[in-house]
Amino acid sequence: MTLLSTVIVSFNARADLDACLRSLGENEPAIRHEVIVVDNASSDGSVEAARRFANVQVIPLEGNAGFAAANNVGIRASRGDLVLLLNSDTVVPGGALDTLVAQLEAAPDVAVVGPRLVNAEGRAELSFGRMISPLNELRQKTIGALYDRGWKSAERWVDRQTRRQQFVDWVSGACLLVRRTDAEAVGLLDERFFMYTEDVDFCQAIRKRGRLILFTPAAEVTHTRGRSRATAPVATAAAYRRSQLAFYEKHFPRWAPWLRLYLKLKGAL
Repeated sequence: MTLLSTVIVSFNARADLDACLRSLGENEPAIRHEVIVVDNASSDGSVEAARRFANVQVIPLEGNAGFAAANNVGIRASRGDLVLLLNSDTVVPGGALDTLVAQLEAAPDVAVVGPRLVNAEGRAELSFGRMISPLNELRQKTIGALYDRGWKSAERWVDRQTRRQQFVDWVSGACLLVRRTDAEAVGLLDERFFMYTEDVDFCQAIRKRGRLILFTPAAEVTHTRGRSRATAPVATAAAYRRSQLAFYEKHFPRWAPWLRLYLKLKGAL
């Protein structure tokens, strides 16, 4: 019988983690499942909070290993045929995980499936897209900026896109369901990415094997977007820039020096 392993990485987000684990406990999927929390050396009592939940395995790390490395720790400790990477700042409603599993199991060519992500007010997040490149990154950020500013045309476009099931290049690692065989075939997440872009890279590696990435609005998960990020905005921004550079050095090495120069001139390094 299929087993679902949910892996949650936590870093100084006790309140969010508590809400996430409560939602999982109150809305357990019908499929056999296990929940693993990997804590990146939080100092806010996250480990103790997670240990209060029955049937949750908690793995405390001695230091902050980063998002990709901590997820890999959880994946290696898990036993499931299916692995769900889930952010600690998500709330999972009833039926969402079963829907994701059903979508994945119905399509043998699909390796990864991601749900529609919304904020606490129900506003959709553009949580998927084309492979990162200079042009695609500019396009995604421009649409996101206009959407965040309330431009009606951008809001209508995002709403249409997030209500349409489609094959995409990547889905957000905030809630990403993957077959273990596919995850292991690409060596799990690339740990050179401390935080950010690791989900895009992971999906790219899987697509290179001829496998498909599916975005489905049939399942919806709330993503409150980051208490741990909010507590350390400067460090978070620096981590993003490092991952962005690492991504371009890996996938677009000819563009990497120009990106580095741009970030230096901007004072972002």
